[in-house]
Amino acid sequence: MSFSCFGAFNSCKGKSGRGQAQTEEIVTNNVRLFSYNSLRSATADFHPSNRIGGGGFGVVYRGVLRDGTQVAIKSLSAESKQGTNEFLTEINMISHIQHPNLVQLIGCCVEGSNRILVYEYLENNSVASALLGSKGKHIALDWPQRAAICMGTASGLAFLHEEAEPHIVHRDIKASNILLDENLHPKIGDFGLAKLFPDNVTHISTRVAGTVGYLAPEYALLGQLTKKADVYSFGVLILEIVSGRSSSKAAFGEDLLVLVEWTWKLREEGRLLDLVDSELSEYPEGEVMRFIKVALFCTQAGPQQRPGMKQVVEMLSKEVNLNEKLLTEPGVYRAHTSRHLGSTSAGETSSSQAYKGKQSLDPFITSSQLSVTQMLPR
Repeated sequence: MSFSCFGAFNSCKGKSGRGQAQTEEIVTNNVRLFSYNSLRSATADFHPSNRIGGGGFGVVYRGVLRDGTQVAIKSLSAESKQGTNEFLTEINMISHIQHPNLVQLIGCCVEGSNRILVYEYLENNSVASALLGSKGKHIALDWPQRAAICMGTASGLAFLHEEAEPHIVHRDIKASNILLDENLHPKIGDFGLAKLFPDNVTHISTRVAGTVGYLAPEYALLGQLTKKADVYSFGVLILEIVSGRSSSKAAFGEDLLVLVEWTWKLREEGRLLDLVDSELSEYPEGEVMRFIKVALFCTQAGPQQRPGMKQVVEMLSKEVNLNEKLLTEPGVYRAHTSRHLGSTSAGETSSSQAYKGKQSLDPFITSSQLSVTQMLPR
């Protein structure tokens, strides 16, 4: 069955000027097709006061539709170089994906050079805003809420990797792309950087797109994109949620370590709980330690060392004994240089050093209560 928005695009591509007659919103099989003028009206002509987010691929505005529904309207920038085919492929892909931990696409607009997506509106913005943002937007999150955000995000990402057809690599998992509804339920947003990922492809060499602080070294340095790049980013996200600190801004200690490096240093010194956000006055130490260690498994230098997201969900949700003998040092990518902890030189810049690690097929998890989980690289 063909996707209805392709036909809708053909019918509206001549309506690009502001002065032309405003078209009514059309209900299609999967998403609603909006006219550009209707979205201008919903956002008060894309007024800056309605801006709620932005990035390299466009700006997001809060809007109110004619029926009173609040929505998030993502206007893609011309500089994004995202052509018509890419845009329609994105719509075709995400319109069929339904999961409680994924932001729902409501509609789209394709008129002239305008490429706009209309999503459900999430009342509490993002993890970046709630946990890492300014005091005005800050939300005090207790440990159960933070744990639920980690679990929900892991569940949504596991769905994208293993159950969505075709499988999807997000490419930009970060705090600002994890949105929170009125109950602080997490939903993964912004599929503008997502790529289809067929089972028979081991990796995709592509233009690197993502956010420094979350980039897996093998992806940042060699452009090799696999599901394990998302796993790395998710590991960084866990550390941010536990610590209440941004991976892209904070630097720790005399050596100005990034968050992943600092966490590894604390582990070596037996002080992992020093990572925990000072705002958390009460938390279960054992569970928090397990979350931190899972993050370290996710951020190991070698992509083949990292667990898959379904395995991560299991590691987070069940009281399992993590096999720390398999835990290796994290890989770290910096904007202008790369460094692998434990390399022969602190200034090591070799790309192979950035993600080298011992290969192993041993399980990450051992538990008398669970069957042994064999961790194999996909």
